[in-house]
Amino acid sequence: MMRIAVLGGDGFVGWPTALHLSDLGHEVHIVDNLSRRWIDTELGVQSLTPMDSIQERCRIWHQQTGRRIHFHLLNLATEYERLKSWLAEHRPDAVIHFAEQRAAPYSMKTDRHKVYTVGNNINATHNLLAALVETGIDAHLVHLGTMGVYGYSTVGAPIPEGYLDVSIDTPAGPRAQQILYPTRPGSVYHMTKSLDQILFQFYAQNDGLRITDLHQGIVWGTHTDQTRRHEQLINRFDYDGDYGTVLNRFLIQAAIGYPLTVHGTGGQTRAFIHLQDSVRCIELALKDAPQAGEPVRIFNQMTETHRVRDLADLVARMTGAEVAYLPNPRKEADENELVVKNDQFLALGLKPITLAEGLLSEVVEVARKYAHRIDRSRVPAVSAWTKDIARRVEHDPEGKRLRSVS
Repeated sequence: MMRIAVLGGDGFVGWPTALHLSDLGHEVHIVDNLSRRWIDTELGVQSLTPMDSIQERCRIWHQQTGRRIHFHLLNLATEYERLKSWLAEHRPDAVIHFAEQRAAPYSMKTDRHKVYTVGNNINATHNLLAALVETGIDAHLVHLGTMGVYGYSTVGAPIPEGYLDVSIDTPAGPRAQQILYPTRPGSVYHMTKSLDQILFQFYAQNDGLRITDLHQGIVWGTHTDQTRRHEQLINRFDYDGDYGTVLNRFLIQAAIGYPLTVHGTGGQTRAFIHLQDSVRCIELALKDAPQAGEPVRIFNQMTETHRVRDLADLVARMTGAEVAYLPNPRKEADENELVVKNDQFLALGLKPITLAEGLLSEVVEVARKYAHRIDRSRVPAVSAWTKDIARRVEHDPEGKRLRSVS
């Protein structure tokens, strides 16, 4: 069993990951500055599911299982010396890095949000890498990245797992080389994940750090096997226009009789993964650590791809909800194809959970149970990518705003 630090372990994927690894018998330490809870306060919107404090969640886990999850309040981006001291004291065998601002719309709200996202994400990642080198800890670093680093342009070929084989013309003739797949980030958030890749590449080749980078698809679902064990272990669930993921938002909208908000043509193809598969992939990645001196190991952590309008039609058929096509607040192509390789996780034994009505119904049931906690005014996605786009964003998809009759 390993001592594992879960950085950002109070978050949407971090919390169920911490539970999953603790349940497997690992010694789990959550390191978090609780910034996501402060962002809830800033935005004036709360998780659909009621969340206790992180200390109370850890207490309930211990009460239910006899296992302890340790919590440490620390800001990776601003408290480098404390981070270095913490690593030197606890010397984890593995570090799972979730400690980044994870929402593309939030990163594009204003210039302040752009600056915060870059400062938090890049400093957190680099501080961690520098501290691992300085303390000499041979920990396996597993980072949660995003499929969005690849961009969503149609290239007509499957996106490989991190690296692209290319042929370069030289005076001596063509020469084969493997390069990082060219990034094409679609937001400031995705740009920070693209920069993370470069930091990882440098520290792996320069200092021999052992790093796995997981390019994850959009997460959907509510529960894992562990969060079901007690009401107070429930995971956070975001439905608002900044943090809610697209399929979860459709299911929430259906549950409360809100139009399913499809932006643009709905022709955007995205990669998806169920929450239970996400934590399972992290377990599998931990077991398959690279050796010192090896390149960064990159996995595409997704199980299926879907077009947004097709997801809306699926949810509409299942629930009877109406679909509303709205102006797109993002600057992106109207239509794109997306073919992604995920051979490595399948080879390690992942048996993917794919979209099924039963699981979709589970999300709708959770939404209905906590519908009284939903602020309908926070459902629209209104953070625009540019000032020009902001002028045409729809703030009232339900058409409830008072209108003049004169």
